[in-house]
Amino acid sequence: MAHVELSLSEVFVPAPGTPTEQECDNVGQWSGAVSRAAEPCLLIDADTTVVAISSSGCELLCLGAPEDVVGRPLLEGGLRLVDFTAVPNELTEQDTDKIPPLLALHSERLARGLLRVQGPDADGGTTVDAISTPVLTDGEVAGSLTFFARV
Repeated sequence: MAHVELSLSEVFVPAPGTPTEQECDNVGQWSGAVSRAAEPCLLIDADTTVVAISSSGCELLCLGAPEDVVGRPLLEGGLRLVDFTAVPNELTEQDTDKIPPLLALHSERLARGLLRVQGPDADGGTTVDAISTPVLTDGEVAGSLTFFARV
């Protein structure tokens, strides 16, 4: 025999002055989710400024605390990317343009790749898989959202 339950609740009405979904841009909407995420993730705007980063993302990328990174350009916020050679060298500007968060911005497409991140202790580095998607606002690329996983 089928069992059906019914629940009624009041309609949610936003407080006066609260922006509607149409008035918010996607970067702003993703910012809160990224800041609270348990997964290592990063949100940058079209100018490559870090809008939001999860605590686990900061830990994985050796960046310190989120408040130290947010508002700074991605590549000037302490992120040290190195190549995959036996003696790691910092990536050149030409190579950094190809990292997934920036490639998603420029290509306006999904981007994926491996990154080698060197922490402050100058070890061989941590390899992470990064997958990035452009974030659109009014049909234009307004930023990119990246998820990371340790390899």
